[in-house]
Amino acid sequence: MALRADLRLAWELTRGSDRGEWWRITLTATGAALATGFALAAVALASLRGSYDVPVAAGLLNEPGTRSGVIAGLMLLLVPVLGFLGQCARIGAVHRDRRLAGLRLAGATPWQVRRIAALETGPACLAGSAVATVVSVLLLLRHWNRPTVLAWAGIALVAVGVPLLGAAAGALALRRVVASPLGWVRRIGPRTGRGPGLLFLAGVVLIGVVTLFAVLGTSSPAANRPHAGPPLTMVGVSLAVGAGAVWLSGAMARVTGRILAARARSAAPLIAAERLRDDPWAAARTHAAVLLVTVAGGGFMGVRAVLLDRVHGTRRLAASPDYYVTGLDLTGAAIAVAFAITLSGLAVGTAESLATRRRGLAAQAAAGVPRAVLGRAPLLETALPLAPAVLLAGLGGTAIAAWYALLGHSPFPWAAALVPLAVYAACLLAAATSLPLLRRSVHPGELRYA
Repeated sequence: MALRADLRLAWELTRGSDRGEWWRITLTATGAALATGFALAAVALASLRGSYDVPVAAGLLNEPGTRSGVIAGLMLLLVPVLGFLGQCARIGAVHRDRRLAGLRLAGATPWQVRRIAALETGPACLAGSAVATVVSVLLLLRHWNRPTVLAWAGIALVAVGVPLLGAAAGALALRRVVASPLGWVRRIGPRTGRGPGLLFLAGVVLIGVVTLFAVLGTSSPAANRPHAGPPLTMVGVSLAVGAGAVWLSGAMARVTGRILAARARSAAPLIAAERLRDDPWAAARTHAAVLLVTVAGGGFMGVRAVLLDRVHGTRRLAASPDYYVTGLDLTGAAIAVAFAITLSGLAVGTAESLATRRRGLAAQAAAGVPRAVLGRAPLLETALPLAPAVLLAGLGGTAIAAWYALLGHSPFPWAAALVPLAVYAACLLAAATSLPLLRRSVHPGELRYA
C-alpha cells in the first residue's frame, strides 16, 4: 500500500511539472530509449545459434565469433547510457528540492523522499522504452520473418527491465541527497579518492593472480583444459582502467585547483579553483569517460588506417573488402555514440552544478559580481582539469596507433594525433550549452530560499 501511494504521488508530481522538469523527463526518456534499443539489438543477435544469414552488415553478423563481438560492444554502450540517466536524475532532484521539503514537512522520511523522486523517473523510462521497443520490433519483423521464442522472451525482459534499471539508477543517484524540512538540500560527496584507488588495486591484484596461475598452469598436465583466465583478466583490466581513469580525473582536478588558487589573479579562475578544491571528484566519472573515449578513439584511428591500407593493398582476402570495412565502420560508430552520450552527460552535469549552486550564484550576482565572470567560472572548472588529462589520454591513444602502425609497417596515422584536440573542443562546447541556465540561476528571487 505504501508503494502504491508513493507511485500515485510521484505520478501526480510528474503531471504537475513545469517546463524545466519536462526537459528532464524528455532527456530521461531519450536515455531509456537508447538503452532499450542497444539491449534489444544485443538480445536479437544473442538469440541466433550457429551460422545464420543476416541480411545486414555485409555478413559481419553471420558467424558466432564476430557476432559475439558486436553483442559485447552493444552491452558496453549501456554503461554510458545508465550514467546519463543518473545525471538526469540528479539534476531533477535539485529542481525538486522545495517540493521534496514539502513532503518532509508532511511527515515523509528521507528514504520515502528518495523513493518518490526515483519513482518520478519510472514513467519517463517506461515511455522511452515502449517507443524503442515498438520501433525495434517493427525493424526485427522486417528482416526476420519468424523470430524464435527465445528472441521474444528477451524482448519482453528488456522492455520490463530497462524502466526498472532506470528507476534504480535514479535511486542510486539520489543516495547522497538529503532534503531537510526547511527546504535545504545537503549533498554529501566523496572527499577522497580511496574508492577508485581501491578498485584500481583490486583490478591489478586480479590480473596478477590470474597471470600467476597461468604461469604455474603451463607446466601441469591440465594446462590445455578450458579455464576462466581470459574472462577474469578482462574483468581485472576493466576494473583497473575504469577506476584508474576516475582516480586520474579527480587527482587532476585537485592538483589543478590547488595550483590555480595559488597563482590566479582574477575572479573567474579563483571561483573555479575554490570549486575544484571543495569537491574535485564531482565530475570525475564523466571526465573518466572522456579519457576512455579519447584513448579508444586515438587507438581506433590508427588501427583503422592500417587495416584499410592492408585491405585495399591485398589482392587475396578471406572475405570481401566490404566485410572488413563494415566491421571498422561499426566500431567507429560505437565509439562515436559513446562519445555523444558522454558529451550529453557532461552538459547535463554542468547544468546540474549550476542548478545546485543557484543560491550562491544569486548571492554573488547581488553582491556585484558580473555575470560574465560567473559564466567563465564553470567553463574554467571544466577546461582546466580536463586539459592535462585529455593530453595524457591522447598520448596513450597515439602511442597505441603508432605501435600498431609500426607492426604493420605502415606510415604514422596523423589523424590519431588530432583526436585529443577534437575531444577537448567538443567537451568545452558541451559545457557551454549549460550557460543559458545561468540567467535563471542568478535571478534575485533565488535569495528568498537561501
